[in-house]
Amino acid sequence: MKLITRFMGTAVFATAALFTALPSAPVHAEGGTLVIVGSQVPRHLNGAVQSGIATAVPSTQIFASPLRYDADWTPQPYLAESWEMAEDGLSLTLNLVQNATFHDGEPVTSADVAFSIMTIKENHPFQSMFAPVEGVDTPDEHTAVIRLSQPHPALLLALSPALAPILPKHIFDDGQDVKAHSANAMPIGSGPFKVTEFTPGEAIILQKNPDFFLEGRPKLDEIIIRIIQDPSAMVIAMENGEADMYPFLAGSQDVRRLERVDSLTITNEGYAGIGPINWLAFNTASPKLSDVRVRQAIAYAIDRDFITNALHRGVSTQQRGPIIESSPFFDETVEPFNVDLDKARALMAEAGVTDGLELTVDYIPGPAEQQRTVAEYLRSQLEQIGINVSVRAAPDFPTWAGRVGGHDFELSMDNVFNWGDPVIGVHRTYLTDNIRQGVIWSNTQSYSNARVDEILAAAAVELDEAKRKELYSEFQQIVVGEVPVYFINATPYHTAYDSRMVNPPLGIWGPMHPMDMIEMPRGD
Repeated sequence: MKLITRFMGTAVFATAALFTALPSAPVHAEGGTLVIVGSQVPRHLNGAVQSGIATAVPSTQIFASPLRYDADWTPQPYLAESWEMAEDGLSLTLNLVQNATFHDGEPVTSADVAFSIMTIKENHPFQSMFAPVEGVDTPDEHTAVIRLSQPHPALLLALSPALAPILPKHIFDDGQDVKAHSANAMPIGSGPFKVTEFTPGEAIILQKNPDFFLEGRPKLDEIIIRIIQDPSAMVIAMENGEADMYPFLAGSQDVRRLERVDSLTITNEGYAGIGPINWLAFNTASPKLSDVRVRQAIAYAIDRDFITNALHRGVSTQQRGPIIESSPFFDETVEPFNVDLDKARALMAEAGVTDGLELTVDYIPGPAEQQRTVAEYLRSQLEQIGINVSVRAAPDFPTWAGRVGGHDFELSMDNVFNWGDPVIGVHRTYLTDNIRQGVIWSNTQSYSNARVDEILAAAAVELDEAKRKELYSEFQQIVVGEVPVYFINATPYHTAYDSRMVNPPLGIWGPMHPMDMIEMPRGD
């Protein structure tokens, strides 16, 4: 059974060492309990002002959004029962369901939608996502009209659960800074589950919303997200039946190990919309890294083949540019930096770096293979071109995020998502006006190129896919050459889950999507 002890309102979990003594077959409560394990610690649970896995998984259960997407990239009704784009592409009308309420019983209205979209536009790290939105009209309580300054090819996708949670205006519009709002830790939404406990670094407890506006949903009674810093403990929890799902699993050894467990299913489905890229970021504002020749020298010193084939044991696929290689917008002609130590040394000499260079590299804490292992590899590899690298660990995710978002870094490993369309997930990293102090997964590299700004501005309004592809090709050629980021591999995300699970999260957003249709067995 699942070993969960409630003490003073906090969920206290047995250590991994105790798991092995427990029966492996889970016993589920009426309606079913889903236990998810993860290593990242969310700052809070409000996905309207914070991106990333740690926030998106619980946020998409707590909040509903205007639309949701099926596995074929087709938008489906959610809070909006129907919608219509104007012929000129400058407005989108959302017709809202009339029976949706927030967890406190207040109705969801067009005023909440308008407030939420403008709040996301002003505060979310992905500024390009709603940049063309001029405002949201509310002609009646169940109609919201999004007005645009220009056509927006990714607007419908941007209204997905992980990107557009609808906040209760009556709670968040009270004069507080929404990014630091007191309600962010225990937010009220209109989604299928209510948050009842949030113990940072330990667990998030979500209970069924009995008044959810979609009839017969959710199927589960409870979702428990257990935060475990030790990757091996997460694997043990899955092996022994103490957890039902391990999403965003990327370590090759862990994948192979869990594939041998008869009661589990391992799949790489469910990440098509995410487009995750593992990369090395450069703080181009640092005097040590402002010269493009130094960044190019580092790129020539790194052996991408060794990383993907040796360090990642062939599970990872190489990534050559800022747009995921599975995207139709990826430019196959982009020239990657293949390892060439002589060229790297020559570039260092040209840049006037002849007496050596001291650099520090950070990495996201958690499973090591994609992040820490590569950071440590850089230490020995860059030593060959006269760079002495110190690897700086972070005790937890918020610490790492604070350093990188605060531009307090020189080099950092990072894992960044394309989010289905370059307008949403790619532009944010390279636009000059998205250099934002204190905001993670924006232009933390402080990269600025006027031509790149022009290209991305044009691609953001171009509705012809062929023309967009041409623009993105030029963009990729420039960015790869100027190296604000060295692209390493597509992160090989997998989900391990109990094979008895009904309706596992295999759509384009995977676990960052409402889990209202998942069912778990109730007993042996």
